[in-house]
Amino acid sequence: MKYKCLIFDLDGTLVNSIHALTYCTNQALARFGLGPLTEEQMKTIVGDGYRMQMRRSLLACGDRELTHYEAILPVYMEIFGRDCNYKMHAYDGISELLKEARKKGLKLAVVSNKPYAQAVATVEHVFGKGCFDQVIGEREGIPKKPDPTGALTAAAAMGAKPSECLYFGDTNTDMQTGKNAKMTTVGVLWGFRGREELAAFHPEYLIEKPEEILCVLEEAD
Repeated sequence: MKYKCLIFDLDGTLVNSIHALTYCTNQALARFGLGPLTEEQMKTIVGDGYRMQMRRSLLACGDRELTHYEAILPVYMEIFGRDCNYKMHAYDGISELLKEARKKGLKLAVVSNKPYAQAVATVEHVFGKGCFDQVIGEREGIPKKPDPTGALTAAAAMGAKPSECLYFGDTNTDMQTGKNAKMTTVGVLWGFRGREELAAFHPEYLIEKPEEILCVLEEAD
């Protein structure tokens, strides 16, 4: 099978955003006299959209009744809109992988549970404008992953069938997304979750470094 597209999750896959997510979450929690949470805690909290992120964060801080849930959502989004790229950077080897993919004529996309505006802001901040053919974030008409709509929308916009796409992610949500979209699913082990969590969903590949996927692309040519 010759692949046409590489579709990536954003946080924990392309970029190490744990500093930003932790910083913004703790700034929001502090306004309610809660927190702080550690980066290690945040790695198990993020990945399913900001609403679930704040729900889990409040529970982790002892707000069992979610007393502050409705109030903290706009506070978080205000802070996140301003500081979403705090200490943001691409993982080692990602830029090189993207360049090699382009040389091979592959299309590139991002599908994130991050709100659309912040997803675009992060992608352009780290990689510049025009690096990706499609950037899809949470917005009306695009349900959050593991619903496959975002991934399938990206593939269709790039003229590819699901079977012609590699889908990369670092969480159980991403493994389910790739499988639900019927794409070749790649679990990345440099992100927020461990091998055991990803392997449980039987992705076609588990990789420890971005360059490992180049061998897969060579075999498919």
